[in-house]
Amino acid sequence: MNETIETIVAAPVFEPGHVWLAGAGPGHPRYLTLEVADAIGKADVIVHDALVSDGVLSLATTAELVFVGKRGGKPSVAQDDITGLLIELARKGRRVLRLKGGDPFVFGRGGEEAEALARENIPFRILPGMTSALAALASANIPATMRGMSRAITLATGHAAGSPGDLDWKALAKTGEPIVVYMGVSTIGTIARLLIEGGLSPETPVAVLMAATTPDERSLTATLATVEAEVARQKFAAPALIVIGRIVSMQAVLSGGKP
Repeated sequence: MNETIETIVAAPVFEPGHVWLAGAGPGHPRYLTLEVADAIGKADVIVHDALVSDGVLSLATTAELVFVGKRGGKPSVAQDDITGLLIELARKGRRVLRLKGGDPFVFGRGGEEAEALARENIPFRILPGMTSALAALASANIPATMRGMSRAITLATGHAAGSPGDLDWKALAKTGEPIVVYMGVSTIGTIARLLIEGGLSPETPVAVLMAATTPDERSLTATLATVEAEVARQKFAAPALIVIGRIVSMQAVLSGGKP
């Protein structure tokens, strides 16, 4: 069966009083799914995070835009208040698009918001987005998995590295598999130290990918032993992803064929 773009995104209908939790991808509008792009044009109000790019928001020609922050270290609306706002807007009969960077279920707190909507009997849908980790790696010519080099990949949050109850970074080191760290720029020194203590070589390759797919995109490569100093020297800041493991070495190999 041959389908056009119009028929692919035609169903279901975005009803008044419904909330759609959507992922805006890593930044550039070209990484939006057809479904999310269509929803942006149909929403009455878009409640969006700071990581949703201006390019994506420019597609919202009729919707009211409500900014709620949600970037580490920057002013943000409290999560409970965001959830309450979604419920309030839906009960007023608005078509509410909750737009997040990446995918709503990958470090986007989409699960919490969906749970609250379900508890309040607010109809909702999940619109997946391209998670920033995989998009950033592809943009940087780093394969997320590579036969003979990796058999798994771990996506981890680094904002609380070293704090009580945080991830067991030493255990992650023992897997020997690549790790992609979200929200870890400010704690990269602690992460590197714990991974080395867990058995990873100080010479393990590391890439830091900042503002991937956007005009501000930058990247650096280093090792576990040098990455903290390189991040400081080159003044890298959030939003950035940190890629740790042998797969980083493929960047130099694959970049030779990149136009």
